[in-house]
Amino acid sequence: MKRTLFSTFLVAGLLFTGACNQQKTEVGEAGMNVAATQAADAANPTVDNPNVATESEAPNPNAPVMTFAEAEHNFGDIQPNSVVKHTFEFTNTGKTPLLIDNAQASCGCTVPNWPKDPVAPGQKGKIEVQFDAHGKTGMQNKQITITANTQPSTTQLTIKGNILPDGASGPVRQ
Repeated sequence: MKRTLFSTFLVAGLLFTGACNQQKTEVGEAGMNVAATQAADAANPTVDNPNVATESEAPNPNAPVMTFAEAEHNFGDIQPNSVVKHTFEFTNTGKTPLLIDNAQASCGCTVPNWPKDPVAPGQKGKIEVQFDAHGKTGMQNKQITITANTQPSTTQLTIKGNILPDGASGPVRQ
């Protein structure tokens, strides 16, 4: 009786193990379930965006191009607690209208203002930058990142200056 019961369990265990082995899922690269990967790819198709260049694609020859007269401006010495401004001028030397999406400074003390309307090919535009020196001393170096429909999509401008000490007694803030 014990031998029959043992044999029954042994046969049932082998059948169960064999059934489990038949239900294995196919595994692809990096141990991923191939069926799950294919389902995820089908649910999230790749979108072809003409304004985004990949390494294998050639740049769009018709894309707008921002050509700046200068990409960096040095204010020199700046009086303490003052506000200084500079205007960066550019020309769209590309073949299609230039659309600036955003201009963002690396610090809240620097505020850029840019054209919101398209700049036609051959036309000029201006980006005005205001720097507030309140509470700052010493050498300052701030970047402005412009995001537009150009290739590449970002362009960097830089402003620099040396904020003179205000002569007040006490610790100096940097």
